[in-house]
Amino acid sequence: MPKVVFETKDLRKVYDTGEIKVEALRRVNLKLFEGEVTVLLGPSGSGKSTLLNILGGLDVATEGRVFFKDQELTSLDETGLTLYRREHVGFVFQFYNLIPSLTARENVALVTEISTSPMQPQDALELVGLGERMEHFPAELSGGEQQRVAIARAIAKRPEVLLCDEPTGALDSKTGVHVLEAIIAVNKELGTTTALITHNVAIGGIADRVIYFQDGRIERTERNANKVKVSEVSW
Repeated sequence: MPKVVFETKDLRKVYDTGEIKVEALRRVNLKLFEGEVTVLLGPSGSGKSTLLNILGGLDVATEGRVFFKDQELTSLDETGLTLYRREHVGFVFQFYNLIPSLTARENVALVTEISTSPMQPQDALELVGLGERMEHFPAELSGGEQQRVAIARAIAKRPEVLLCDEPTGALDSKTGVHVLEAIIAVNKELGTTTALITHNVAIGGIADRVIYFQDGRIERTERNANKVKVSEVSW
């Protein structure tokens, strides 16, 4: 049985605007396992991004407990969460957030300069299939290539966890496949525990497990006995 990397217990998140309270997560209990690719599926507003932000230390729970291995994240202060993010977590978002004046290699190097045992930027770019594009600026790259630079940047510090929030959301099907191939390649090469948010049901086929969200709750969990190849995914 693989080791548990993340565990949540009765996790609640309530956003209070003063006039209205929105319960984004409603007593969520789940486990994510070492080396696993998990897809979180569900419509907008179902709680997927809120959960990912709490797992990644970008947000805090209203109630409940969150564990990363033997460490309770819900007991950490802001300094502790910052260290946790820096040392253990790589993030990939829908928008690439690359610095336009830096090359692909220089964008990745920003992370490696503050990491304890990083990959070489060129090695991270090679892993996502951009070895020949590392001296290009973001404006010289396609959307899919920019997203793969963002993935290289996220994994260059050798994170134990890669959290991806709609990484193909701004891309067409063909380009999105290249991005998904990069994420799967990272999982296979580095053994990085990967959680990927999408509202695209077809993408669920590439995962070890699919967790379905609805109205802040986990509706059901399915394990893929026969995963599909990324090249077979379309939307």
